[in-house]
Amino acid sequence: MLKLFGGKEKDPQDEGAAQAGGAEKTGFFSRMKQAVTRTRESFTAKIDDLVAMTRTVDEAALEDLESALLTSDLGVQTTTEILDALRERAKRKAIEGGAELRVLLKEQIRNMLESPRRAMPEPDAPPKVTFLVGVNGTGKTTTSGKLAAWYRGLGKSVLLCAADTFRAAAIEQLEVWAGRSGVEMVKTRQGGDPAAVLYDAASAAKAKKIDELIVDTAGRLHTKTGLMDELDKMRRTAAKLVPGAPHEVLLVMDATTGQNGLQQARLFTQAAGVTGIVLTKLDGTAKGGIAVAIARELGLPVRYVGVGEKMEDLLEFDAGAFVDALVG
Repeated sequence: MLKLFGGKEKDPQDEGAAQAGGAEKTGFFSRMKQAVTRTRESFTAKIDDLVAMTRTVDEAALEDLESALLTSDLGVQTTTEILDALRERAKRKAIEGGAELRVLLKEQIRNMLESPRRAMPEPDAPPKVTFLVGVNGTGKTTTSGKLAAWYRGLGKSVLLCAADTFRAAAIEQLEVWAGRSGVEMVKTRQGGDPAAVLYDAASAAKAKKIDELIVDTAGRLHTKTGLMDELDKMRRTAAKLVPGAPHEVLLVMDATTGQNGLQQARLFTQAAGVTGIVLTKLDGTAKGGIAVAIARELGLPVRYVGVGEKMEDLLEFDAGAFVDALVG
């Protein structure tokens, strides 16, 4: 019958690819859900109670929702904006019980996470240069290695640059990650000029037509003038060799610091030209709502999340999967 009416027989290869894609999507969601388990346990329990008990969404119900959002570290500003939007919606059309409130909440959070997202500039010719910046202890070096492995998984060639020359341990740690990821690394001695090692790395990446050059920089605060000047020097060095570089500047943030790290990040982004966030240790906090606060209050996309210690424990952030895992 399908043939008579112009139907198309299923191609076994297409069907297999679809199944593989579905399995991959399911696996990704499962990992994201696992990453926000601690946040979900507290947040979803409160939302479930609210949904079960709410027949009419009134001010008391919204106050209960406010408490749930704040304890998950969405922050006062972000929480206020969500509640104001829900109140405005209720004025136009009544919110029919807790189930609809959950749907509207998910829409609000997803919109906040997606609004800062933008296409990242791609260079006309390789390499694409990515700087990883942030304060010490957030996981920059580890993230550099994981990001290298992630790009390798996409079939791209990668070169790591050990531009954190202040700590010998950082160079050694990056060497270990380079070995695990199967990529080359350019380094210098401890105390060497970071801009000089970056020059060597960029030159090598151009000569070898490397797709991705990942630069691990030293931990610094926005208040440390000398270190920020050094970062500016590195940016100029990269731009001289590779037009448009650095193409991405990723601020690595520790999710467990929550709102305490947000103010520091806000000032840091202004000084360092940050284009996106890597949120590490998401699996270790009950305050995963910080991802929403980052997107809304910093106006920056969360690009990746760290969900464990293994090489493959870096996920490209997906707003839909995050919200589904968090809110249910």
